[in-house]
Amino acid sequence: MGEDNTPEEDRPSKHAKVPAAAMPLLGIAAVLAGVLIAYLNRDFNGWFAYAPLSNKPFVANGAAFVTQGTQIGLAVMVAGLLVLAFWAGYRLGRKGRSGQE
Repeated sequence: MGEDNTPEEDRPSKHAKVPAAAMPLLGIAAVLAGVLIAYLNRDFNGWFAYAPLSNKPFVANGAAFVTQGTQIGLAVMVAGLLVLAFWAGYRLGRKGRSGQE
């Protein structure tokens, strides 16, 4: 079906190249925004428990709770990484397809 295509028809126009460059930039921007959001929302007040026999509060230094802002930042970062992974796979697929005839 595509045997009659000329090489000029296979080349994307200049307008088609703009979205191709926008996708990795969008992915990088999402990753950076997610990292920034997660970093700025890393508020951790600590975890404590009352030990009634010793009259001292118990503080567990190894406990890690993630705030909602950090979760949102990490979700934005993962979405950006998924965009970059999709873009890389798409580019590699197109590169491999161009050598086939």
